[in-house]
Parts: sequence; C-alpha cells; structure tokens
Amino acid sequence: MEERDYACDLTDPAFFATGDPHAIWRRMRAEAPVRLTRGRIRTPFWSVTRHEDALTVCRNPTVFSSQRVSPLLPVDTWAEAHEHEREDGKGAILVMTDPPFHTALRKSYNASFLPRAVAKWEEPARQLAREIIAEVAPKGRCDLVTDVAARFPLTIICRMMDVPRSDWASLLRWSNMAIASDEPEYQIGTAEETRREGFARISTYCLKAALERRGQPVTDLLSAMGNAEVYGRKWNEREIAFNGVLTVLGGIDTTRNTTAGAMLELIRHPQEMARLRANPALMRTAVEEALRWTSPIAHVRREATRDFELGGQKIRQGDWVVVWIASANRDEEVFPDPDRFDVGRTPNEHLAFLYGEHYCLGAHLARLELRVILSELISLLPDMELDGQVQWTQSTQVPGIKHMPVRFTPREVAR
Repeated sequence: MEERDYACDLTDPAFFATGDPHAIWRRMRAEAPVRLTRGRIRTPFWSVTRHEDALTVCRNPTVFSSQRVSPLLPVDTWAEAHEHEREDGKGAILVMTDPPFHTALRKSYNASFLPRAVAKWEEPARQLAREIIAEVAPKGRCDLVTDVAARFPLTIICRMMDVPRSDWASLLRWSNMAIASDEPEYQIGTAEETRREGFARISTYCLKAALERRGQPVTDLLSAMGNAEVYGRKWNEREIAFNGVLTVLGGIDTTRNTTAGAMLELIRHPQEMARLRANPALMRTAVEEALRWTSPIAHVRREATRDFELGGQKIRQGDWVVVWIASANRDEEVFPDPDRFDVGRTPNEHLAFLYGEHYCLGAHLARLELRVILSELISLLPDMELDGQVQWTQSTQVPGIKHMPVRFTPREVAR
C-alpha cells in the first residue's frame, strides 16, 4: 500500500484543532520547501514553507496573482468544484485585486488605518479594555477568548464603523460562520452553507449601512466606504460589500487569536511573563513575537500568471501557490531557536501581516490593540492561569484558540 502523504493533513481543518501542523512544516522546510501538495481538494497546489520563498511570492504580485483565486484554500472537493458558481470578490475586495487597481482601491480607503489616525484610538481602546476586564475580574474565572479576546477588537471595529451596540453580537456570530465554517459550534448547515451565510449577512449589512451614509460627512468606516472613490467614481456595490466583509473579519479575528495565543504562551512560560511585567518597554517586541508565534492568518493562496521557478521547482501558469505564513514565521534560517517564545526577540522579520502590496491594511490598528489588551491583562489579572482544556478552531486559514478557560484571584477593577 502506498504510504500516505504526510502533507495532506494541511488541507484538513480538523487537523489544525487536534494535530501539529508545525511538525509537518518543519519537515517540509527541510525536505521540500516548495512542495506539490494534495489532500481533501481535487487540485494539487504548491506549498511554500520557507521565509525566503514566501517573500518572493509577496514581492511578485503580477506573477502570483491575488485576483484569480480566493486567498483561502477550499474546505473540501465539493467547495472547490463550486468555487466558480458562487459570487466572490474577484476584482473588488482588496485581498482579491492586483496592482495597479489594488493600489488605487487601497489608497481610497486607508486614511483611517494610517498611524496618526490609529493613534487617536489608544486611550479609548485602553478604557474599553479596562471595562471588559472589569466585568470578569470579580468572578475569578472566565473564558479568555469569548469574554475578553473576542469582545475587545469587536468593540473597537464596531465603534470605528459606528455600528449600533445591538448589532455587535450578530457581527461576531456571522464572522465566526464566515471564517471558521468547519467548526461545528458555528455551523447552521454544511460548512459551505455556513460560510456563504456568514459572508452574505456581513456584506448585506455593510452595504446597506454604507449606502445610507453616502453623501454624508465621513465620520466612520462605513461612511468612508459609502463615499470612497476609485478612478474618479464612487465604489460600486460589490466593492462596498466585499470590503465591508474584509473590514469586519480583519477587525475581529486576527487580534482575537493573537491575544489568546500570546496569553497562553505567557502562562506557559512564567519567566517570559515576569520579564515582560518587570520591563513594560518590552511590550512592543512582545507584540511582534506574539504575531510571529500565532501567525493569525496561517496561509494565503495565489495563482501563477506565468511559468516561474521558485525554490528549485518549476511553477506552471495556472498553478495554485499557497504560502504557509505560519511556517515562514518559524523558519530556522531567519529566526534563531524559532520554537522558543521570546518577548524580547529582535530582529523579528515575521510575515504575519504579509509583505509588499498586500501588507495588512489594519497592521497599525492591530499592533495598538495588542499592546493595549496584553498590557492591561498582565497588569490587572497578574496571577492568571489555565482553568481547563484549551480548544482550537477547526480552520486551515485562521486556526486560533476557540475557548481558553482561565482563573485568577477575584478582584475589583476600576473602569
């Protein structure tokens, strides 16, 4: 009997909740850093696992197109076979556009995510963090993910979008459905039905709100979408709808997963927790290490527009290329002792936010949120420890922590 391909687990969302993908990536980096991979989907794809090769893909957007395919792998063969049937964001959403249109679209919307604009949110974010922590602190225990790590970025992005508080829970639920549709806890039917419904609900919500605010002063992200112009015209409905989805998902999931993942490692490595608490100036490098360690987006998919040699392999026009960001961020050639969580690691050239034209639009906001929530957690709940089993999300793209029960000494925290 033919030996089972060890890399096929990388197409199985359940494996990311129960297995060790880093063991696979470690082997691939050593044996075949650009490797043809097969699994639950019909189309084979090239797995890119080294930092250097990942940079090559990111630096060549005209060779490795974002516009031709969704950034995430299909969840299974059925979903792959129906990719062409579903409405998608090709040519409309930032993550599925190529230069020069990508550059123009990004410039028309990025004002709220530039450093000066983001800096204005630091004090409001710190106040929000304290309010959220103050709710759980007297209880002495909580689910760090659902009670804190998810609520904090959700609150900020909803306020930036001027979404009524009554709709916050719905946006979080739809976000979970869209990004982790293989997770039974979030499903309303099949994985594909769940994914479609989540995306549809968010896009419909954002489109309606943005169009209602068109022609009004730009005071929030939805009014910015409603009034944004590219090439001398207003954004069309597809551009609003799909970039609305991107704003919601990007605003919630990555910060949630990095917050939970960082706190888990700090709890597991009390010497690093003590080091960070003794020297708050390390928080900036600690945030970068948390991003490298968790790699909140595990992979992105591209399609080759022409033949290209990568890592000694001949990539053919039309081939799928999947950059495993989580693997590149543990590359031994770039990060000394990569499997050690080091809050003072420097330099730290991680690719958690990708690189080049598709560098994460919300990177400055994510860094601010992480600095705030991590500093407040270790300050206000200094003796936090695990209080049960950590559960991981079934997802090949965003395999973060789903539940993380923790306990601490009950205390009152000033809001």
